[in-house]
Formats: sequence, structure tokens, C-alpha cells
Amino acid sequence: MTRADIEALVEDDRVHRDLYLSEELFALEQRHFFANTWNFAGHASQLPNAGDFITVTIAGQPLLLVRQADGTVRALHNRCAHKGAQLATEACGNTGRFFRCPYHAWTYKLDGAPLATPLRAGYEGTRLAQCESGRGMEPVAGFAEYRDFLFVKLNPLGPDFEAYCGELLRVIDSLVDRSPAGKLNVAGGVLRSVVNCNWKMYLENINDTVHPVSTHESASATAARMWAGQPADAPKPMAIEQMLPFAEGYDFFDRMGGRVHPNGHSVLGTKFSIHSAYGQLGDYEAALRAAHGDARAEEVLTRAPQNAVIFPSLSIKCSPQAIRVIRPLAADRTLIEAWSFRVAGAPELLLQRAVTYNRLVFSPMSVVAHDDLHLFESMQRGLASGTNPWVSLHRDFRAEELAGGVREVNGTNELLMRNQFRAWLRFMTLDLPD
Repeated sequence: MTRADIEALVEDDRVHRDLYLSEELFALEQRHFFANTWNFAGHASQLPNAGDFITVTIAGQPLLLVRQADGTVRALHNRCAHKGAQLATEACGNTGRFFRCPYHAWTYKLDGAPLATPLRAGYEGTRLAQCESGRGMEPVAGFAEYRDFLFVKLNPLGPDFEAYCGELLRVIDSLVDRSPAGKLNVAGGVLRSVVNCNWKMYLENINDTVHPVSTHESASATAARMWAGQPADAPKPMAIEQMLPFAEGYDFFDRMGGRVHPNGHSVLGTKFSIHSAYGQLGDYEAALRAAHGDARAEEVLTRAPQNAVIFPSLSIKCSPQAIRVIRPLAADRTLIEAWSFRVAGAPELLLQRAVTYNRLVFSPMSVVAHDDLHLFESMQRGLASGTNPWVSLHRDFRAEELAGGVREVNGTNELLMRNQFRAWLRFMTLDLPD
């Protein structure tokens, strides 16, 4: 597949089905697109002590994030420089003061530098010291830590982290500043589910506000029936509070507004969202004002976007404080992770909201996600049918949007998706020859 072949797959207002179906294209995505973009890898609260590590696979490459003795975090390729065995196969743990390969016992310092090799005399007079195998574990080309959120980029090409994320870093600020202490901790476990569809289908759905009216009708209608007849000021159980907004109509979702940013990023729900009506907590608000000042506290408390996407792997909800992480596995298989955060200095209710929302909406057994998952898998199969090879993204298309930049849009505008595909094409072809 040539550069010209790839460029032909993305038009101004539609995309080709091969973007979802082609295994050849997915293999190219691993080597180029995902390696050229900044991807969420983990959170510093998962690594409280020196020697703590987590493992993650990004762009098909196994990586290690490890806490150093000086308190910093480093990102390394998870392979021994000798024969390639992974230094860590567990999801997390503590390696002590060094890594030891289980195959031939080559050892490495926490920063990946070589430490010891059995039968060292056998390497005297050889080229080991001058070749890659003698340099130890390879560091990841790009690593960034922003307010405890950890990101990696495997290729050195392209923008640096802050230039890549731009204004979307303010969304992370809003999430972290929900804590009077400015500190979040991963809590409640990570819900993981594998969906038999292409990762782009899931990412598009995060910015799709038209589907809830029909896709989630059974869940939202059930919640509405259960709460029918209650006084307007009656306190809602948490599940009802979180489910009722799914019953809103097209006008609600259109008016909530959205914003697209360069590099595929977006914010959905710039004016309000299904999370805007959650009840507030007096003592917590007072602590937030004391910590951040009235103006910043008010901004944090009222900023509740539906979804903010740091393209291509991270979707953030400031309220409830939760994220989703997209981990592509194959052209037709995607791992979805739903994370919850404990807010330091805040009441336990905030964590309950995050955990309850993830369980209700993103869990494999949720009353909402099964609607989406059924349709994702149906779309993956259906796209292979017929002679029409195109997927429509025409809604609210305007030629002036092709100039790019930051743009405010209505909440049902498919520019939120078109913007992602234009960024996909840019980073997919960044290091491809003509």
C-alpha cells in the first residue's frame, strides 16, 4: 500500500471502509501512525515507590514505565538487549533495584543501563560493547509526564508533547484541579473489555451525540419510567442521576456544543453536557475555593464536558473524574479501558460517582455499553457487504473547515469526526516516502 493509496482513503466528507477492515493498513498504522503520535501510557500514582513498574503495549511494542531511585519515571522498551525476552511480563510490580532477564540472567539498572552479564570473560575482545546489545535496555524515543499523566511517542518525528496536545492540556488541568491538593490517584480498578471492531469506530462514537437517542433508548426509557412521578426537587439515586440525561433529545445534544483542535483533539459539551446537573457538595466546594481561589474553583466546578479527546488514545471526563483508554489490538479487535480516579481532599462521593458511572456505562456488563458493542461489531461485519466502499461523514460539512485550526461547532456536527481522520492521515504519512 503506497502513500497515494493511503491518501485516497480520506476525502473531505467521507472515508473508505478499508480504514476499518484492512489488516495491511492496521500493520502500517502500528509502524507509522501510532508510533508518530503521543499515546497515554499510565499514571504516576501507579508507581509510588522506586522500582515500581507497569507494562503496556503501544503500537504493538511492549514497554515498561518504571520509577527511578531519584523519584523520576522512565519509559523503556520491555526487552532484553541479548535475545529479546521481556524483562517483565506482569501488568505491574516492583523489580527492586534492577531488572534481571529470566532467560540468561543479564541484568540492568532501573534506567536500563547494563549492570551485569554472566560469563563476562567470554565477551572480551568481541564487538558487544560497541553494538546495540551492549548499550542495555532501549529508552522510548519520546516520554512526557504532565500532572502525573504519562505519555509516550515511539518515533522521534513530529511535534513535541506540549505542541501536540496544545489546549487539551487545560482539560487535564481541570481534572486534576478538582482536587484541593492537586492530586489524583488511580482507584477502583480498571475495567477492561475487548470489542470485535476497529479502534476508529469506538473513537468516533465518543464524539457521536446522535446515537444515544436511538441506540440507548431502552436504558434511558427504563430510567425515565423508574423516576416518573417524583417531585422535581427529590434527591436522585446516583444511578438515576447518571442515566436520566441519556433520555434527552436531539436538540439537547446539538445545543451542548463542541470544539475541534489541531492534531485530532476535541472537546464535546463545551456549553453543557449530561454531567452538568450533578449535585454539588458545600464543604468540598469551600475547600476547592480555599485552594484555588474563587475564579478557578468556579471554572473547575462548572466545567463538565461530555468527552475531551486527546487523540488518538485518551478520552477524559472531568466529572465524573474518569478516563477511557483505547488500545488497538488488530484491525477488528480493540481493548477498551475505563479508569476511575480518587480525588485527594475530596469526599468519597466523587469516587463513587466515577466508579458507578464506569460500571453503568462502560463495563462489559453495563446497561449502556452492550448497545454500543453490539452495533460496533455489526458495523464491522456490515462494512464488508455491498459495492458502496464509503462511510459518510457529511453532516454539517462546510468547505471553510478545511483551513483547520480551532473551531466551535454544534454538538451533532460530524466535524468532530472528520477532524480525527484528517489528523490520522497527517500522522500516518508523516514518515512515509512519496
